[in-house]
Amino acid sequence: MTEGSLVGGKPWTRAREKWLLLTLAAIQFTTILDFLIIIPLGPQYERVFHILPKQFGLIVAAYGISAGIMGMAAGFFLDWFDRKTALLWLYFGFALGTLFCAMATSYHLLVAARFFAGAFGGVCGAVILAIVGDVVPMERRGAAMGLVMSSFSVSSIVGVPAGLYIANYYSWHVPFYLLTALSIAVLVIAALITPPLRGHFDHLKEEHPVKRAWIVMTEPDHLRAYVFMAGLTFTGFCIFPYIPTYMVGNVGLTERQLPWIYLWGGAFTVFSMNWIGRWADRSGKQRVFMYTSLSTAVPILLVTNLPRVPLVAAIATSTLLMICMSGRMVPAMALMTGAVEARYRGGFMSVNSAVQQFSMGITSWVGGLILGQNEKGEITHFPINGILAITFAYVCIYLGKFLKAPAGASEAVNEPVMFEG
Repeated sequence: MTEGSLVGGKPWTRAREKWLLLTLAAIQFTTILDFLIIIPLGPQYERVFHILPKQFGLIVAAYGISAGIMGMAAGFFLDWFDRKTALLWLYFGFALGTLFCAMATSYHLLVAARFFAGAFGGVCGAVILAIVGDVVPMERRGAAMGLVMSSFSVSSIVGVPAGLYIANYYSWHVPFYLLTALSIAVLVIAALITPPLRGHFDHLKEEHPVKRAWIVMTEPDHLRAYVFMAGLTFTGFCIFPYIPTYMVGNVGLTERQLPWIYLWGGAFTVFSMNWIGRWADRSGKQRVFMYTSLSTAVPILLVTNLPRVPLVAAIATSTLLMICMSGRMVPAMALMTGAVEARYRGGFMSVNSAVQQFSMGITSWVGGLILGQNEKGEITHFPINGILAITFAYVCIYLGKFLKAPAGASEAVNEPVMFEG
């Protein structure tokens, strides 16, 4: 999107771009928090619902599997809607799903509610990435991705510790009620800030929708990107969902100490992700992705083999892991958005998000099946998950080399808005 072009009857400026990115980050914050708050609540769910780690893995997996299925379906029609319209309706569905999570009274109802929330939340994330790809030129996209994705850090710093505190002192239902209220407020802001984005409509007359969807699904460059995303997801989600349970059962932390893990990890990554985004813009996204991926091995081995240590040591180890794991996602997502033509970006990001979410669900479920629990309540076989995570992290370095911008493709939609009103 070029500066000075009319958007909603007003010239498009860098200031408006920044406000849009902040709004998208706020949406991303709530959707990520909805997912993240589930993970540290694992010990509570296992106690309240009398379930095992592998059953808790299904709570995590339900969101991802649902998001994967819906994201794949959305790939057939997402580019036929104004980005703003798609974003608002999907975000409304996500808010409703979060409310259902708050109202769940049993293990099976919670799994069903997570399935509903994932159906909307996962596709919502795809639209956000498509919007960033449409409005931000490639030379600034690394920093833009860093800003939007820093919502992960903010949710870790503020949302997860606050949600855990509320859940510990009141009930695990309350954080979801509060998140529902926050999502409704953000929905209203998004309706006011987000401009109509219809520039990709130019290409709709060029291809039949079935042919278009087939290209999105089967284009070789797209297929390589999907495999790349599956590898990225596997690296993280065979260990992250089970870190809280491992910290409590094996390392010796209490449930009330868990918020410190996310507070410090988020505090460091909110700076590291933005710095890595600027680094990627200067030094090249491929190179920075390789360096950040190589750095993950040490913290993964440390966390998955951590014995009983003081709280400070546990925080330092988990924080290093979060910095390395989140840092590689910034150049990775910038590479992903640049690997597809703008006219296919909405459908591509929807399918890509589906692959990510489905991989997340399957990996969380499989990771839970690998783990065991001894008579002391300690998690067993966690180092196996760590070795698998490192293997896939390094495989992704090789796969990332095949992510290149299409020949002759523009990096952003130059005039995404066709109407002034």
